[in-house]
Formats: sequence, C-alpha cells, structure tokens
Amino acid sequence: MTIMVPADVLQQIHNLLEEAYSDEGAGLLLGTVEGEEKRVLSIFPLPNVREDGARHNRFLITAEDFYRGEQAAASLGLDVIGVYHSHPDSPNRPSEYDRQWALPWFSYIITRVQKGQALNSRSWLLTEDRQRFVEEELVISEG
Repeated sequence: MTIMVPADVLQQIHNLLEEAYSDEGAGLLLGTVEGEEKRVLSIFPLPNVREDGARHNRFLITAEDFYRGEQAAASLGLDVIGVYHSHPDSPNRPSEYDRQWALPWFSYIITRVQKGQALNSRSWLLTEDRQRFVEEELVISEG
C-alpha cells in the first residue's frame, strides 16, 4: 500500500504538530482510496482532549470529533482514510498504545517533533490481526 500526500498538506500537518508541541497533536486524513493507493487531499485538525498530564505522549479523538471529521470529508466528496499525530521528542514509529487504538484499514502518519521542530513523517498500517504495524510507503507529491 502507498499513501500519497501533497507537499503543502504535509507542511500543514507539520505546522499544526509544531504548534501542539510539547503535547501530541492529531487530526484526520481525508482523501480517496483506489486499489493499493491512498491519496490524502485534505486534513481535519482535532484538539487533543486527553487529560493534562497525559497529552505529552497520548492523544484522544472523541466520537463527536470523529463524526465532525466524517461530515467534513463527505462535504468534500472524500473519506476519512487515516489519522496523523505527533510523537514529541520520540521516534515516529507506533507505540503499543497506538496499536491498541488503531484500526486495520486506516493509515497512521506519525511525525517526529524534536524540540518543537517537525523532523520527518512515516506512515503505518495495522495488520488485519491487529498484532503489529507495517510501514507503508509515504510519497510526497507536488500537488
């Protein structure tokens, strides 16, 4: 599976995650799926509503916020195809917490934000048996 993300959309993600630092930031990926290729066309930023003491290494998306994201996607003729979030001062690979809350059909773009600076992003897919993540090819496009 490949996920295509326009450079300007990835920059929006990085900007939002830098603003959220030193907490984890998060939002939804809106786009399309055709065969083995996902295309992110927009994002839907969301507040991290975890309690104060846990926001630095956990994020929480409420059902209401997810529903608002689905409505926004539908209004654009798109689908929610995944989630983006940051790992402040930590590697951008999924944690056990990420695995426990993930859905197998979503892409999870994780950005490492080191000392307030977004360094790089990687995308992950949870296997159907929910036991582990596999890295998905992240292709940054020009438009």
